Amino acid sequence: MKNSSPVKVSPSILNADFGHLADTIQTLESADWIHCDVMDGIFVPNISFGQPVIAAARKLTDKPLDVHLMITDPLSSLEHFAAAGADIITIHPESPGNTHLHRALTRIRSLGKKAGIALNPSTHPEVLEYIYEEIDLVLVMTVNPGYGGQAFIPAMLRKIQTIANRISALNLPIELEVDGGITIDNAQSVRSAGATVLVAGSAVINAPQPARVIKLLKGSNAD
Repeated sequence: MKNSSPVKVSPSILNADFGHLADTIQTLESADWIHCDVMDGIFVPNISFGQPVIAAARKLTDKPLDVHLMITDPLSSLEHFAAAGADIITIHPESPGNTHLHRALTRIRSLGKKAGIALNPSTHPEVLEYIYEEIDLVLVMTVNPGYGGQAFIPAMLRKIQTIANRISALNLPIELEVDGGITIDNAQSVRSAGATVLVAGSAVINAPQPARVIKLLKGSNAD
């Protein structure tokens, strides 16, 4: 399913220099959202940052903060991330703390935030079947989460297509976000599979001209 609407780009600040966070966010002026990867070192093999960095980013930009929680017990901290300034809060069904996934999603929306579900590469899309109506975003991980700079897993294109087709069939206003190894070389195939939001970390943050890369990821001519 090819996405005919303009694709959003949500650069991840995972690899940013947090001593110069304001400078980094300023270079992302042409982005649509700012992606914030929260890792606890338990659910994924890395530790990143928490609510203080979200709150700092909130002061630096009016763009939606797209917060991806890769933590064992998100339900206990949803209020904290909402208060810190998250606009979208995305959680994992694989997380031990999300046994009652519907409850967590309902809680996110009750806090006035958009609710997202992220799927690890090996997680089947069938987990979404009875919660599509409770979510605003599906995040397809195209690498195993925990580290930036990994290579895109090609088999995930089939998964993106499957979910895009199901969202279309249900006629629901759900964003289909893709995160992991996104570059200007594979962005076209990801967009064509049905993605509506592309997350890119290293490809944007480490680029000499981030605005040019963001434009290319959207499929626009950078000249």
